[in-house]
Amino acid sequence: MAVPPSPALLLVIDVLDEDTGLADIEDELGRTLVMPAEWLPGAHDGAAYHAQAGSGGLIFTPAPDGARLLRERSKQTLLDFSDEHNTDEDGGTS
Repeated sequence: MAVPPSPALLLVIDVLDEDTGLADIEDELGRTLVMPAEWLPGAHDGAAYHAQAGSGGLIFTPAPDGARLLRERSKQTLLDFSDEHNTDEDGGTS
């Protein structure tokens, strides 16, 4: 039975350490991870990729607008967050 393809995950390189050959990555879910830069075609700071599971493993495809999309998503998350306290009619907090 064939396994349906998984959706692509957006990844952006935060920092590329050329001494170690490792890239610090942030994904669209806000997670951070480290992976070998040699896995990522044309790796450089700010480069973005779509990562998708394929039959032979992970496939990394450059995503030219990926860094901008991730920044916009992060901004929207911050705008959606509110640290205001709820107050009831008599001025108390709930």
